[in-house]
Amino acid sequence: MIGTLLGVVFVVIAGIALLMALWKSGNLSLKGKKAVSRKSKFLATVFAGVAVVFGCLFVFIPPSIQTVETGQVAVVKHLGEAKEIRTSGTYFDFWITNTYSYYDATVQTIDIQAAAYSKDAQTMDISMTVQYRINAEQAIDIATKYGDLQTLSSRIESVSIERAKSHLSSFSAMEIIETRSSISPAVEQSIRETISDQYYVTIVAGVVTNIDFSDAFESTVENKMIAEQEVLTAEYEKEKAIIAAEQQLEVAKREAEAVVEAAKADAKAQELVAQAQAQAIAYKSVEVARMLGFTILENTTDEVTVYTIDFTGKTAEEIALISEYLKYVEYLETWDGKLPTTLVTDSSSASIILPMP
Repeated sequence: MIGTLLGVVFVVIAGIALLMALWKSGNLSLKGKKAVSRKSKFLATVFAGVAVVFGCLFVFIPPSIQTVETGQVAVVKHLGEAKEIRTSGTYFDFWITNTYSYYDATVQTIDIQAAAYSKDAQTMDISMTVQYRINAEQAIDIATKYGDLQTLSSRIESVSIERAKSHLSSFSAMEIIETRSSISPAVEQSIRETISDQYYVTIVAGVVTNIDFSDAFESTVENKMIAEQEVLTAEYEKEKAIIAAEQQLEVAKREAEAVVEAAKADAKAQELVAQAQAQAIAYKSVEVARMLGFTILENTTDEVTVYTIDFTGKTAEEIALISEYLKYVEYLETWDGKLPTTLVTDSSSASIILPMP
């Protein structure tokens, strides 16, 4: 920009001086060429000299002013030989002997498409993105060895493809699919180690964006995954059936235990009822025996009284009388109060037939 402005100024001044020289020499008179004085000739010579000087300045000064923009680095070549490095700023270097080669020092991106093979000879198409930035302090080496960034980028692209192919060829196709997330970092590390030290650049990123296998192989993988999914589904259904069966077994077990406990409780209740009934009969027997004149022996231990009927001196008929009387008592307890309708008579007596309980 500065060189352009100075160039415009030099051209304007040189043009004005040239016009003034022509006017003073009489060559621009509207009335044709006329005689001029010595003073006018002198002024014409002076203006002509000024025009020549500013014309020379225009030729030599503006082209020698070089501006390196932010994000650029320039290599100054003196008579074709790389000598100095210029970073962002404005510089004056005589353009006839010194020339500038500019290099983009920002991050460069290379999009790569390549074919590769796995360890088991499966073909794949890989897509990669490699980003790098040149080392500004090594710009002279880049200029000397590669000349321009296009050549350097081509070399980086070739090395990146070679590193990616080399890494992928050490894995089978299924291993690549299963470890896809770790492939890209490993490829980037391999590229970084190979390029950074030898090509005067810093690798910013190297990303494997896609790995595309052949349709036949992808179909095989898909079928395998479907089969594995079906196996997993079958195993899940089996586990679910086992769990359901175990639950049903547990429910049945709990129900059986409940039935057993209920039976035990019912048996216990029946036992208690029987014991109560037996005890009641025993008490009744004691009371009947006492009423019939039997001796009742009492034995009290731990607040429990045990009654014993003394059958000493009693005949079998007298003992049987207790049982008969108990039957009569039991009948009375269950009698509904209605008299029987059946009567058996003979010439001398009548008998009432009582139903037995």
